[in-house]
Amino acid sequence: MQKQIHIISTGQQTKELFIEKIIAIHEEIDFIHIRERSWAVMEVIDTVNILVQFGVPFSKIIINDRVDIAASIHARGVQLTSHSVSIDYVKKHHPNLLVGSSVHSVSEAIDKEKAGADYLLYGHIFKTDSKKGVAPRGVDSLMTIREQVSIPIIAIGGITPDTVPAVVQAGANGVAVLSGILLEKDTVEAAKKYKQALEGLQ
Repeated sequence: MQKQIHIISTGQQTKELFIEKIIAIHEEIDFIHIRERSWAVMEVIDTVNILVQFGVPFSKIIINDRVDIAASIHARGVQLTSHSVSIDYVKKHHPNLLVGSSVHSVSEAIDKEKAGADYLLYGHIFKTDSKKGVAPRGVDSLMTIREQVSIPIIAIGGITPDTVPAVVQAGANGVAVLSGILLEKDTVEAAKKYKQALEGLQ
């Protein structure tokens, strides 16, 4: 499969700035995760509607945790966490949604694949400011998970364009990025660097 870039909202930007940046870079990326725990439901829905008005396809939009929102706006998928509803529930009631599951261990990865997840979000791979004081899991652990599951794995956590080859070689089918793109001054250039790094490995 083609290697993917997943953008995840940072929780550090206004709705307006997030929208501006996504509109600028959406052609360079594959999926946009809206993970804003402090936003009201209508803020998420309004954001998606504005993005779509400016040409961002529904097929790129993934909603974090809130299955109800993802289903109601016809988003491409939902990203489930440890406190979310079960994968079985989503598959039964919303079979058209792509279901991603965030995992942090081999056993979790195996369990979520068995439960029917379409892909896994695994990390954090490298040291990152968003996980201060928590040791990174590294590419060796990613390689171990790759040996145990067959569904796509998206690596997350401190990944730069320079380290993209290492995570792909360890078995990742793509990378998820937050600050490395969205908090960069030149967001478009940053997105292009990740895309070029992945394209060089296709």
